[in-house]
Formats: sequence, structure tokens, C-alpha cells
Amino acid sequence: MTAAALLRLDDAAAERPGADPAEHWPRLSAATAPLDPPFGVIDRAALAYNAADLVRRAGGVPIRVASKSIRVRGVLEAVLARPGFAGVLAYTLPEALWLASPRTRDGGDDDGDNGRGGSGIADVVVGYPSTDRAAIARLVADEQLAARVTLMIDDVAHLDLIDAVAAPGSRPSIRVALELDASWKSPVLGHLGVRRSPLHTPEQLAALARIVVERPGFVLDGVMAYEGQIAGLGDALPGRPVRSALIRGIQRASRTELADRRGRAVAAVRAIAEQAGTPLRFVNGGGTGSLESTAADASVTEVAAGSGLLGPHLFDTYRGFTPAPAAAFALPVVRRPAPDIVTLLGGGWIASGPPGPDRLPQVVWPEGLRMLGTEAAGEVQTPLRGQAAAGLRVGDRVWLRHTKAGELAEHLDAYAVVDGDRVVGELPTYRGEGKVFL
Repeated sequence: MTAAALLRLDDAAAERPGADPAEHWPRLSAATAPLDPPFGVIDRAALAYNAADLVRRAGGVPIRVASKSIRVRGVLEAVLARPGFAGVLAYTLPEALWLASPRTRDGGDDDGDNGRGGSGIADVVVGYPSTDRAAIARLVADEQLAARVTLMIDDVAHLDLIDAVAAPGSRPSIRVALELDASWKSPVLGHLGVRRSPLHTPEQLAALARIVVERPGFVLDGVMAYEGQIAGLGDALPGRPVRSALIRGIQRASRTELADRRGRAVAAVRAIAEQAGTPLRFVNGGGTGSLESTAADASVTEVAAGSGLLGPHLFDTYRGFTPAPAAAFALPVVRRPAPDIVTLLGGGWIASGPPGPDRLPQVVWPEGLRMLGTEAAGEVQTPLRGQAAAGLRVGDRVWLRHTKAGELAEHLDAYAVVDGDRVVGELPTYRGEGKVFL
């Protein structure tokens, strides 16, 4: 069975799955009763709901799937088979080459296809510059891959590195996209946003665009601008109304500033590309947290999203949307050190970003359990305290949600796919297919 048939993303419920914890988590427990934790699950109905909701929020603008937030090739394939999604935003070049490469049905190649076969993904943009010379050598040695994969650059040094691997006359032309810094330089608060591209002004972006179109061996394919201070920052923080109001004010001001600056930058680059006879193929922006505002920007031709498909608890702090908890994991109770404490095996699956409580897994079922401040989520054990501990025995399971979407897959070799009240299949993660890209 293909991943698209297994996940049936075209069959989305009108009501958000998981809205009633007392129904959702016991149902998953019953469906997975034969499985021994630790394990991860993808709830089919929740994933289908989230995919449909992302398409609705994008308002007709195509969504490029951010693979770092998924890290399951079967999910990527199923999502791309659904209307409203087109192409992948990869996080490393080796990953992009793997996704774009055709696979044989006999499993004879070395890309871990488990005999499933496939033509590979035809449109993969690498969202971050690559200095991986071996991967670049693979790209320039294969005309099909060179036609399918676009590299991200923000510096002439990136072009120089590619030319050092293979001179222009000895390789196919390489598609490149330019990244515009989408952070907001507030007159009062200073730099707000992620530290990515050094190209902040339309003039800086246009200057590099001219170099690309005049340089042999490269094709200017697109522009990207990721507004992390909008897409990646929750605006409804529990118990923090003042900070939430401040964030909303910052985001409003940043959206206004970026719409003007990105519009001028894209117009300048588009004119340069058209004059060179190679029109821009795409302008990418946004993320799960900013789909509506980014899609409304007339200069943008596609938006990016990934985390919103699996619904990690990071997105519980956004006002504008509420994804269903499509991915979760279960850990076993292995000790009872006190009447009101149980100890789980493992659990230190902590998300990247600024260290803090919001990076910890969220204990969701049974309700009424909390981590201990002295241990939190540990490498080999996670003690939990609360009234619910009295009803748990050795061998029982506790359900948790990860803060971020894709990072959970680095701890699992597969997700069990739950449809209703039963497990209907399994999808290997990148790790389960023998791949660790970053």
C-alpha cells in the first residue's frame, strides 16, 4: 500500500481530532495496546485535518513542504499527492539528493527505499546554503538531479565553492535561489528575527542577482524570505498577556515593513532575471505560523509549512489556528519510587532552540502528571508526579507530545499509523531508512 493510500489525506473531518483528550488518548492507547513503548504514532485523521487546514489557511497559494518538520518520506509523498501542496523545502543537500533520486523496486540502490520504488521528488529547494563538497559533486554529476534541486545562496562565496568542485564548462547549470533576510530591525528593540542571510535590503539582493545571471553555470531560480519573528513565535502565551500583546504588536509592525521591503526586492530581482531571459520560478516565504499573512503578500508565489501537519505543542500558543495533535509518543512506566511518583524510561527528547521549559515534551495523558524540576526529562528516565500516578502500574504507558514536529523522528525508527481504533500500518522515519542528515 502506498503512503498516500495509507494516510488518505483527502478524507478530512470537519471537526478537529483530539479536541477531547478523554476520547483521543484512550483511543490511541487501545489501538496500540499490542505495541511495547517507547513508540511514536501518527493519527491519520488528525494529519488529514491538519493538511486540509493548512491548504485553507494558504488561500490558494501552493504550499512547499518543509521536510525538517516531517522527516518521514512516506508522509512527504502523501502530502505532495494532495492538491494544495507542491515541492519540498529540504534542510540539507544530501537529504535533497536522496529525496529527488529515483528508487528501484528491488531495493538494489543504496537510498533505503525498502523496495517501494518511486520516481523521486521532482522539485526540491534546499533551504540553507551547503558547503558539503561531496554532495555538490553528486549534484553536478547528475543532470536529472541538477534539474530537480535548487541550492540556496546569500553570498558569492557559495558560487565560488560550487565552481571549485566543478568548473562551469564541465557540469550542468546549477539552479540557485537567493535568500532575503526577513528579520525586522526595530528602531527601538533592534534586531528581531532569526540570523540568516546577510542580504537585508532590496539593493543587496539585486546586486547578488546580477552576479548570478552574469556568471556562467548558474540559473537564478527563486527567492526565499523566512519571517521567523512572525511564523515561529506564538502570540498567545499562557499566563503572559502583556508579553503576548507585545509580540502581536511586533508582528503587526514587522508584517507591514516586510511586505514593502520584500515587494521591492522581488520586483528588482524579477526584472534582472527577466532581462537575462530566465524568469524567476518561485518566491517562497512564511511558515506554519504565518500562512495567512505571507500568502496575502502579492510578491509571494508559494508558502512553506511543515510543523502544522504534525501539530507539536509549540503551536498551542498561537491565536489564529489550532492544529490537531497528529504525532505523539508513548513511554513506559518502569518504576514507582513513591505513591505519587512514577518513573518513565527515557524521555529526554528535548527540542532545539533557547533552553527553557517550553522545549520539554508535554505530558498529555493521563492528565494530572508533571515533571520534577530537579530532573525534568532525562536521558534514561523521567519521573512524573501527580494524583494520576496512583493509578499507574509498572508496564503502563504515558503519552507525550514533542515541542517541535520533525525532531521527534530522530528518536524513532518508525511511526505506527492509527486510523480510528486500530493500527493500519507503519511508516519509517529517515532514521528508520538508515538516514541521519543533520
